[in-house]
Order: sequence, then structure tokens, then C-alpha cells
Amino acid sequence: MTDESDEKLAARLAPALAILAAVGETGHVTRAAELLGIPQPTASRRLAALADLIGAPLVVPSGRGIRLTRAGRTLAAASTRALITMAAAAREVREEIDPATGRVVLGFLHLLGRALVPSLIRGFRECHPGVRFSLVQGSRQDMLDALREGAIDLVFAAPMPLDDPGLGSTPLADQELVLSVPPSHRFARRARVRAAELVGEELVTLEHGYGLRQITDDLCAAAGFEPKIAFEGQESETVRGLVAAGLGVAILPRSESASGVVEIPLSPPVFRTIGVSWSKEARLTPAVRAFRDHARAGTTDLGPGFRPA
Repeated sequence: MTDESDEKLAARLAPALAILAAVGETGHVTRAAELLGIPQPTASRRLAALADLIGAPLVVPSGRGIRLTRAGRTLAAASTRALITMAAAAREVREEIDPATGRVVLGFLHLLGRALVPSLIRGFRECHPGVRFSLVQGSRQDMLDALREGAIDLVFAAPMPLDDPGLGSTPLADQELVLSVPPSHRFARRARVRAAELVGEELVTLEHGYGLRQITDDLCAAAGFEPKIAFEGQESETVRGLVAAGLGVAILPRSESASGVVEIPLSPPVFRTIGVSWSKEARLTPAVRAFRDHARAGTTDLGPGFRPA
């Protein structure tokens, strides 16, 4: 290790840190070089130069590839964070110059990809045809974690993360939740069902981390009982299919094409509010701000099953 200041050493390390981050991701110098678009010998020389600057090896052989040493993992983790920040800055500069050709990374719950998300994007693209979208689906918790880390620009989720001071949120739409049961179930001919009547029923629901699971658990807790979970899934259509197979009942958003199940309104009616969330700490690019404002304006037909919040 040299005696120069940390600042000077960091400045000398910076140009080659991308290769270290890429090696940490791929576990192979050749693949890392391909990822960065540089020749493999160049990547090897940069790794060797980094090790010389640090005064310790950064990689060691591992099978047919390589793995990072402890020093290498420390630098690679910092490199990845720095590169994410720089990529965001480069994107912001590029889109400030030409906002009409920006990109929006949008995270949303699986079920919203059927109607809400396509409706909002279609309405937005009528006025901003050059803006591109990268769509990411997953659980509410995964989407919000990615939003906090800067990997996603905006998230459509329910419930909104109102308890997180680092995130801003605006309600977009309300969606009614109903009880889905197989046609042979004792509730199938009922006009309404109270949540308290679900005591002892085998429930099919989503895994922890999904907003619908949180709503289901809260609804049962408010009725004074702990839900009896028969199956957990990661997608609402799978849950609906298990209900249709007679494997339990589920609280799900009302569907316009619910085949094989009977949907019964809850008493009192239950709605979930879907909102758009963004990081207050991130500088939103013009394209992201424009799409967020479009979604918040509520001027687009939200599709069947939704009503403006």
C-alpha cells in the first residue's frame, strides 16, 4: 500500500474499478471484459495494476474462473455503488439534453400488468412517443427495496409506503377486493360475506412481502383471528387457480374474467389503494417526472376493475 492520501489513491483507482465490479459479478475475466466491451488482456492488466496499487491480491483462482479476495470484495462493493451513481448521473445529463428520448424504469405488482400499467403507458406515449420503459415486476417489498437502492425510478404498489420518510407517494386508483371461493363452497350463493366468517377457513394467499398478503393479514387481525394459511404463492392468478381447484378461499382483487371461482363482495366493502412511489433523495429525470405527473393527473382510463383514488 502506498503512503499517498486516501483521496489521491482513490483517484488512481477509479479508472479501473469497473473491471473489478464486473469480475465480482461474472467470476471470470473474459466474461467481465466482454461485459465492458474491452479486450481480455486489457482487463487482466487493469486487475494487476489495481493489485499493485493496493498492495494485496484482489482475485484468486477458483475452478475455471476466479473469485474476489476479501480486499477485492470490499473494493468491488464500493465500485458497484459508485458505478450506479455515475450511471444515474450520466443518464440524467443525457436526458436533460434530450428529455423526449428518456427512459423510465417502472416497478409494479404482477396483477397491475394486466390493465393499469398498460393503460397509463399508452396514454403517456401518445404525448411522449420517444420515451422508453423498462418494466420490473415483483413483490411489494422487492420493488420498494429496489426503489430505495436507485435501481427503479417509480413503483406502483399497494398499500403505499406511507411510513417511509424517504419515499414520496400519491394515490392513483382504488381496487375492490372480494372473497373468491370455488363454486361448491358454502359461501358461493351468498350476496356478501363478513371477514369474521372466515375463521377456520383454509386461505390461499400470496407470500409475505406482497401487499395483498399484508392486507389479508390485517383484515383477519381486525376481525379478531389469525388466518389459517393452506397455500402461499407469488402470483394472483396462481392463487385463483388453487381456489378453483377447491384448495381454499382467497381475498383477491375483483376480476373481469374470473373463471372457475365465485367472487363475493366483502361486508363492509374492502378496497386497496394503489399508489405511485418515488425516492425523495433521487433526482428524477425529465422523463420520469413527466410519467409520474401523468399518472398522478388521473386523466387516463385506468381499465376495468379500477376507479380513481
